[in-house]
Amino acid sequence: MANFCVAPNCIIKSNEFPSPPFFRFPRDPERCKQWVENCKCQDLADKTPDQLNRHYRLCAKHFEPSMICQTNPYQTRLKDNGIPTIFDSSTNCNDTHSLQRKRIKLIKDEESQIKERKKDLVDQPNMNKEDLETNTQHLTFDEKDHREYLKALFEVLVVLGKQNIPLTRHAEGLQADKCLSPSNFNALLEYRMNAGSDKALRKRFDTLNLNAEYCTPTQQRQMMEICERCIREELLQDVREGCFFSLLTEDVVEISGECHLPVFLRFLDQANSLHEEFVGFFPFEGDEQTLTEGLLTEITQTWGLNMDFCRGQAHSSSGVHSSKIKAMATRITEKYPTAVHTPKSTCALNISLASGVVLTGVQIVMSTFKKIESLFNESPSLLSELESAITIFYHDNEVKANDLKAACRTNWTGKHDTFEVAVDLLESLLLCMDSVQDNEDLRWSDQVTQNALEITEALADFEFVVTLLVLKNTLSFTRAFGKNLQGSLMDVYFAANSLTAVLHSLNEVSDNIDVYHEFWFEEAVNLANALDIPVKVPRLFLRMYRPENGTEIQPESYFKDNLTAPVVSHVIKELNELFSENHLNALRCLTLVPAVMGQLKFNTSEENNVEMYRKDLPNADTFPAELHCWRVKWKHRGKVSLPSTVHETLQLADVKFFPNVLAFLRVLCNLPILSCEDLIGNASRKRFQMYLENTPDKHRSKSLAFLNIHNNAQHDLDFMVDSYIRKYPD
Repeated sequence: MANFCVAPNCIIKSNEFPSPPFFRFPRDPERCKQWVENCKCQDLADKTPDQLNRHYRLCAKHFEPSMICQTNPYQTRLKDNGIPTIFDSSTNCNDTHSLQRKRIKLIKDEESQIKERKKDLVDQPNMNKEDLETNTQHLTFDEKDHREYLKALFEVLVVLGKQNIPLTRHAEGLQADKCLSPSNFNALLEYRMNAGSDKALRKRFDTLNLNAEYCTPTQQRQMMEICERCIREELLQDVREGCFFSLLTEDVVEISGECHLPVFLRFLDQANSLHEEFVGFFPFEGDEQTLTEGLLTEITQTWGLNMDFCRGQAHSSSGVHSSKIKAMATRITEKYPTAVHTPKSTCALNISLASGVVLTGVQIVMSTFKKIESLFNESPSLLSELESAITIFYHDNEVKANDLKAACRTNWTGKHDTFEVAVDLLESLLLCMDSVQDNEDLRWSDQVTQNALEITEALADFEFVVTLLVLKNTLSFTRAFGKNLQGSLMDVYFAANSLTAVLHSLNEVSDNIDVYHEFWFEEAVNLANALDIPVKVPRLFLRMYRPENGTEIQPESYFKDNLTAPVVSHVIKELNELFSENHLNALRCLTLVPAVMGQLKFNTSEENNVEMYRKDLPNADTFPAELHCWRVKWKHRGKVSLPSTVHETLQLADVKFFPNVLAFLRVLCNLPILSCEDLIGNASRKRFQMYLENTPDKHRSKSLAFLNIHNNAQHDLDFMVDSYIRKYPD
């Protein structure tokens, strides 16, 4: 269905080629009202902003050229403050039915043109069968029929994407002439045609040569890119209307042999509902500067977002990529100070801190945890085997045994106390893995026993044991702090004020590293002796750095210099970077939430902490007076339950009467460190994880992944066809 420009006396339609870009009415009530008034269309006055945004458009001819941005050769975007100002002054504005009559007239004109062409065919007296087929072929390639044909192709692509079905075959490197079955894409097209449900497809392919391709792989890739871009544009429209957003990334993943960085956006929509939506994969190639510039270019130019509105960033990184991602985060913060770097609310702080350590021993511990989690998820019956091993080792301590069994029934490898639980579980885990590896009763498959063998080899190494003990003792200082960050807002507020004490304790450990390391190393040696694990320097180190003849490297001194001291230094540095002064000031402003304000007896002072967000406030000069009224409003509510989260506060009807408070709460809600149970985009993250788990690396596709993750998104096929024709007019 073509889009019509609603401006009086404007006859532009989107299916004309070439045609100017069309822009939706904004959802912001004030801007939308201005658009309606400038259009002088009285029949739009009774429509809501949401109705206008969904069903009505204005073409680019009604906007000043300075209001329109060409983000790339194929995408035109209206600036955030764009207002239509160019209209025909001779228009009769008092006719309330002018728009409806114009739309009906344009539809009738289009239908009449089609009828006239069909009538001409029927009325030609001496037309033979071949001439009729020739004219029918001409009608098949007519613009309208061609659009219907393209629409059918896009519909097939969307179905394949939603179900995560590859366009071609799963077999890698299989030649088409050696395969008896068509590709998945062609097979679904044939089914549609044979079912008789799509005449446009049948007409199209009846005219092709017998051996011609339905749709070339190049065309399929082009159309998949258009699908991805159109769905993303709908998401980005909500981000732009919400103004503020935060940037989130997951750990680097491989797609067809290439590394990509998954990117999410956290934002509030017009209804103050929080989203975290997947927006695409970014190629992870080059050094830190190249990656940073490339990501910012993708966000600003390709996606059309303004980084000046970015209020937070959070990244999950591990292994060899962690240093690059940290450098990217630092560069982004330097360029955009309000994009504060924070931990993620979805990841325990201790896990995040340990994953960022680039030492080999630490990475072995973290990768072994992932293998353990994967093994027990694939074979749930292993849990009973582990519980039996726990019973054997803790037969004289039933309370401890029950606590460990309860921990094993949860995702213990991702908790705040992961390293404490791992130390207590180590002996039981080894016994369990040895039993699975032996497989005397043939209960386990070869793959399970192989995985158990790999885990056993990691657990039975002294480097693993001493690294685990160093992580447990170092991160014991941040365990309560990290747990509070994922607790109630009151806990988060107190955590922000307790960071100084945490850093003081860690600095004391660093200043007295010899003493602390001696105790930790002794604990590791005792555990290793209980497991019959020899105490030694890692073989890899001895092979790379051969000691001089007659000299012997002592394990205690080696692990102090190469493990304990670097881990403590890393944790201190990471905490300072993740909790900058700007970040802490933002967390202290959580006292704007009534429940937090009430627990502090309304003795709060946020005025000194809002300086970095002053530009975000509608009227910063009135903020102190407005804040006083906000406190008074809640102070005299008696025993009524006060809103306890930022999201709950934003849903209050009265909050609109406090515009500065509202603006500030919207900024706070975007911070990635704050958890939210009412997160709308949580399904997007779950589908992202499911896609990675269920799709092998070599079968992954960026565009198919995007369609599959956004399975429930609205797919505007007409918009996809328009975009495809614009980019590929031939």
